[in-house]
Amino acid sequence: MSEPARTRIGVAIDIPEPWGSLLTRRRAEAGDPQAAYTPAHVTLLGPTEVDGDALPAVEKHLEAIAAAQPPFTIHLRGTGTFRPITEVVFVTLARGISECELLAEAITRSQDVRRDTRFPYHPHVTVAQDVSPEALDAVFEELADFSASFEVASFTLFSHGGEGPWRPRRDFPLGR
Repeated sequence: MSEPARTRIGVAIDIPEPWGSLLTRRRAEAGDPQAAYTPAHVTLLGPTEVDGDALPAVEKHLEAIAAAQPPFTIHLRGTGTFRPITEVVFVTLARGISECELLAEAITRSQDVRRDTRFPYHPHVTVAQDVSPEALDAVFEELADFSASFEVASFTLFSHGGEGPWRPRRDFPLGR
């Protein structure tokens, strides 16, 4: 099966249950249409166009990164916002920040992954974006006391064809 000339990929850490569905549901309740397409996650590589024929090399690069990173703990706690720069409310990472930063930086070292970013990388879980200020405020307040800790044993490569939800393409176990 040949890959398309260009494909959109992303790399993320899924938020496990019961917290993943809770955060995704809260995002939907805020009126954020992306909740239907993007389950709760910590982004390691945001949406990025790559050559389809480069995907095997990208996957090999991700394998090496995952093998070098032992499993680690993420502790989500409280809320933050990027306002007034962007209309985003998120759940913050109290633990696991440096591991996510190291993974994100290593992923972009691939010669096949070229990504121009508008902002510095900041690991977080988006819970409302581009909704009314009232909805942003409500999510910020409602999740201010949110707390969850979980072990990260893998990250996932996703692909997107331009319509519908992001599709998991492959999981990469850590520390192998």
